[in-house]
Amino acid sequence: MATTDFKDYYKILGVSKTANPEEIKKAYRRLARKYHPDLNPGDKAAEQNFKEINEAQEVLADPEKRAKYDQFGQYWQQAAAGTAPTGAGVGFDYSQYGSFDDFINELLGRFGGAAGRVPSGQRVYSYRSSSPGSGGFSGFEDIFSGGGFQHMPPSDTEAAITLTFSEAWNGTQKRLQLGNETINVRIPPGAKPGSRIRIKGKGQISPFNQQRGDLYLTIDLHPHILFKFEGENIVCSIPITPEEAALGTEIKVPTPDGKVSMKIPPGVNSGQSLRLRGKGWRGPKGQRSDQIVKLKIVTPKKLSPRERECYEKLRQASRFNPRHSIEEVRL
Repeated sequence: MATTDFKDYYKILGVSKTANPEEIKKAYRRLARKYHPDLNPGDKAAEQNFKEINEAQEVLADPEKRAKYDQFGQYWQQAAAGTAPTGAGVGFDYSQYGSFDDFINELLGRFGGAAGRVPSGQRVYSYRSSSPGSGGFSGFEDIFSGGGFQHMPPSDTEAAITLTFSEAWNGTQKRLQLGNETINVRIPPGAKPGSRIRIKGKGQISPFNQQRGDLYLTIDLHPHILFKFEGENIVCSIPITPEEAALGTEIKVPTPDGKVSMKIPPGVNSGQSLRLRGKGWRGPKGQRSDQIVKLKIVTPKKLSPRERECYEKLRQASRFNPRHSIEEVRL
């Protein structure tokens, strides 16, 4: 990682560097409750915070890891693994390289490396990405040792694919163009926004050993005329008439796999939500989330003479005043 990406685990948990284990535990529990995904459905920021506090807890709660972190900062993992170079990396700006290949090419050129070797007994360390699509450097790796060449791991590739709701619900096959190569990809039923599919052996080719990494596809969905996602559930907006809202009724509501009957209780308001349990999106094991139905009271734009007569009689007979509670409001 670039030096600007350094994560201050003490700051993430909101404790001092002298905090004892009990203080760290209390801070973690408080923040975990606050940002837990179950309490913040669909909140990407809360999800990221939850990941970071778990990462901070894992390091600071372990005395050995914490000691390495306190001593070496952002390079504590390399130091713990015994791969961090003595005096290397400190104060060096790795962000000047656009990619890992740029960094490697400079190293090869620096050591006359057309043959990919360095003088015997010398060691060169590079940064490499620790996760697909990170776009930066996150760890030291000894790529040359004692004049011998050490193979680098293959590189994974990130890509995005956009599906219709029907394709995501039912599953589909897509043909993708990867440079000069065309591949067929099977999308299993139940894909949803943010889902990731791993395709083995279709990533970038390592320039060192010609091995290929994996391709990771992130799923996105085209907007649908009725459905949208809210966390794990799907949501739809259903129009109802004023008389249906006042008197209650039973209506047919579309779901991903067909219409179902839903009772509307009397006296509902526009914007009120009702829940169809187990009628939402399918999960990988066949389970279903819920479908949330948001009601929207729609008034007719044109009235027949008979309808107008009925509405006039209702207005004369009704004693209901929805503005009663605000009529006397003053600044």
